[in-house]
Amino acid sequence: MELALLGVVVVILAFLASGLRILKEYERGVIFRLGNCLKSLRGPGLTYVIPAVDRMIKVDLRTLTYDVPEQDVITKDNVSIKVNAVVYFQVVDARRAILEVERYMYATSQLAQTTLRSVCGQQELDHLLTERDKVNARIQSILDRHTDPWGVKVTLVEVKQIDLPQEMKRAMAKQAEAERERRAKVINSLGEFESAQKLAEAADIMEQHPLTIQLRYLNTLREIAAENNSTTLFPVPIEFLSFFGKK
Repeated sequence: MELALLGVVVVILAFLASGLRILKEYERGVIFRLGNCLKSLRGPGLTYVIPAVDRMIKVDLRTLTYDVPEQDVITKDNVSIKVNAVVYFQVVDARRAILEVERYMYATSQLAQTTLRSVCGQQELDHLLTERDKVNARIQSILDRHTDPWGVKVTLVEVKQIDLPQEMKRAMAKQAEAERERRAKVINSLGEFESAQKLAEAADIMEQHPLTIQLRYLNTLREIAAENNSTTLFPVPIEFLSFFGKK
């Protein structure tokens, strides 16, 4: 009789001890008592739920990362591309994350895929490539607005990679090469224009001061004579040349 009573006591103690739960620092427990969700959350640390009466669902409050798989998108200018992204989100209200949506992680991932296709499909290819920060901010804003009723906060969205068709890559490479050639021609033309402008200014100065022409002539002779050659040069006065020019 005593052994039977001892066995009953042990079973009761084991049953009561089964209600002990330990929640980590980043976890919170949502308690359902006979199907009703309690307003207060449990954790972190040691907590107790009534066996066979309470049911606790753990919710992770850390920032979670979801890698959006590659999506086929047709841009606004009818270019077929493949886009993938990464989404960072966090549960800010554990109670709503359990009550308002069946599986908040799955729901957020599906919403991220559809939003990525929708936003990228509304943009032109050049805008996607050059204004990626704006595209990221738009996707993040849409996701955060839709997940707010679930108690989920989307903190960041980053478009990781945009894969273009091979023919589009070749066309963009040709366009970039043509743009570089155009810039080179413009820079060369500006250089020639500035050079001609300086020569014109120098000619005006020499016209006002004829002695500078003689000095320039002598300097040129000195530079030529400094080279290793067998040619002998005899300077001719500028006045002598100008005499034949007048004749």
